Amino acid sequence: MKQVFILFALLFVINPANGQIDTSWSKWKLKSYHYGFDPSLTPIYTTVDGILSTPYMIQVRGNAIEKNKKRWGFHVFEGYASDDKSRITMLVNKHVEEDRPVAELYYYSPLWGHSNSTYNWFRIGSDVRQHSYLFGRDEAIFYGSLQLTNTLTLGNIGTEDLRQDQPAGDDETNYEESAKHVNYSALEEGGDGTIFYDKDHDIVVIKISGEWMKLQVEPLPDTIKYDF
Repeated sequence: MKQVFILFALLFVINPANGQIDTSWSKWKLKSYHYGFDPSLTPIYTTVDGILSTPYMIQVRGNAIEKNKKRWGFHVFEGYASDDKSRITMLVNKHVEEDRPVAELYYYSPLWGHSNSTYNWFRIGSDVRQHSYLFGRDEAIFYGSLQLTNTLTLGNIGTEDLRQDQPAGDDETNYEESAKHVNYSALEEGGDGTIFYDKDHDIVVIKISGEWMKLQVEPLPDTIKYDF
């Protein structure tokens, strides 16, 4: 009987929360709450002042009106920092790149927008400084070693892939031209050891003592043949 009462109590609490749409809710005035939602269709947030624990899993699924179930129909998780503005976000299928849908994970700063400065570092590996692997919008820093079990392909960069000036407007809207500027900046600011393939001249170049140098290559010996 006690278990039935507890179940009934939970349903009583949860069901109203699922359909409690209140356009006058005070927190809809805050950008971090209303951004990407339609308050006339989205139930107000349900706050649990405690720890959620389950022996199974937490699941977010799409539906006919998912735009109002998760931000823009893409965001499935958000975790806010102590400033209540910076957040880590996980989203799915906002973009299609290289002919495949993309799932994305990033740490967004309180500056808003899509410039490099609006994304903080996302560390993977541990919480120890100058260890593990940091990922930003346009760069990554690996403090640890990197072991590949497959090939490594250098950036194939030519004149058509570079743009010296920052394109005006939003980087998300102008992503192709923005990416060209990122390429230029990386080569301009890259320190000694920066390496890439110059596809305009079919050479591999590396920066040494602040100068770009051509790497010397030679044909394979006659005794070495590949099937690919």
